[in-house]
Amino acid sequence: MKLRAALLLGASGLVGGFCLRALLEDPAYGRVTLLGRRELTVPAHPKLTQKAVSFANLSAADFADTDDFFCALGTTIRKAGSQDAFRRIDFEYPLAAAKQALNAGAKQCILVSSVGADARSKNFYLRTKGELEQAVGALGFQAVHIFRPSLLLGKREEFRIGERVASVIAPALNLALLGGLRRYRAISAATVGQAMVTAASRDGQGIKIYEYDQIVQLAL
Repeated sequence: MKLRAALLLGASGLVGGFCLRALLEDPAYGRVTLLGRRELTVPAHPKLTQKAVSFANLSAADFADTDDFFCALGTTIRKAGSQDAFRRIDFEYPLAAAKQALNAGAKQCILVSSVGADARSKNFYLRTKGELEQAVGALGFQAVHIFRPSLLLGKREEFRIGERVASVIAPALNLALLGGLRRYRAISAATVGQAMVTAASRDGQGIKIYEYDQIVQLAL
């Protein structure tokens, strides 16, 4: 059986790091390429290749021989510094990368979005996420897997007081989120990362959206 080749954007982030780990552990993948503004300090692995690129100047050559394109690239408006900078990182760069991956022959796109993403939302963050979902979904991939987690649980390199407080009360809060509110339950970034790789292994056709329950089920 031919081994698959994955390319990952956003490996330095919380979900991206766990997605990378899952890809390296999955025997179905023979090659995992990281694209980033700089190479990450991670343990060497026979499957792993890193390439430093400018997200503003990507080409199809950067995505050569890729089967599955994984995108966990993202930031916050506070960290980006402005809405324009946030949109560049969370919309323009992922969309440009998805286009080049498709041009290079990738069949699938596995994209991290957000619960509540909606291109018609009045909330800038959720509207941007929804617009990215729509734009990537219209490109023509064989399959697009969109992940919409709520609060992500896990240890980040940077300290975020709001997330730290929320993570403490998340177990109790999750129990209170029932029915249609289950989609807003906090979820481990490790669970999301594993679910992304599992979804890609199932191939499929069209656009698939995963929220809390679907993500947890995929990661089992």
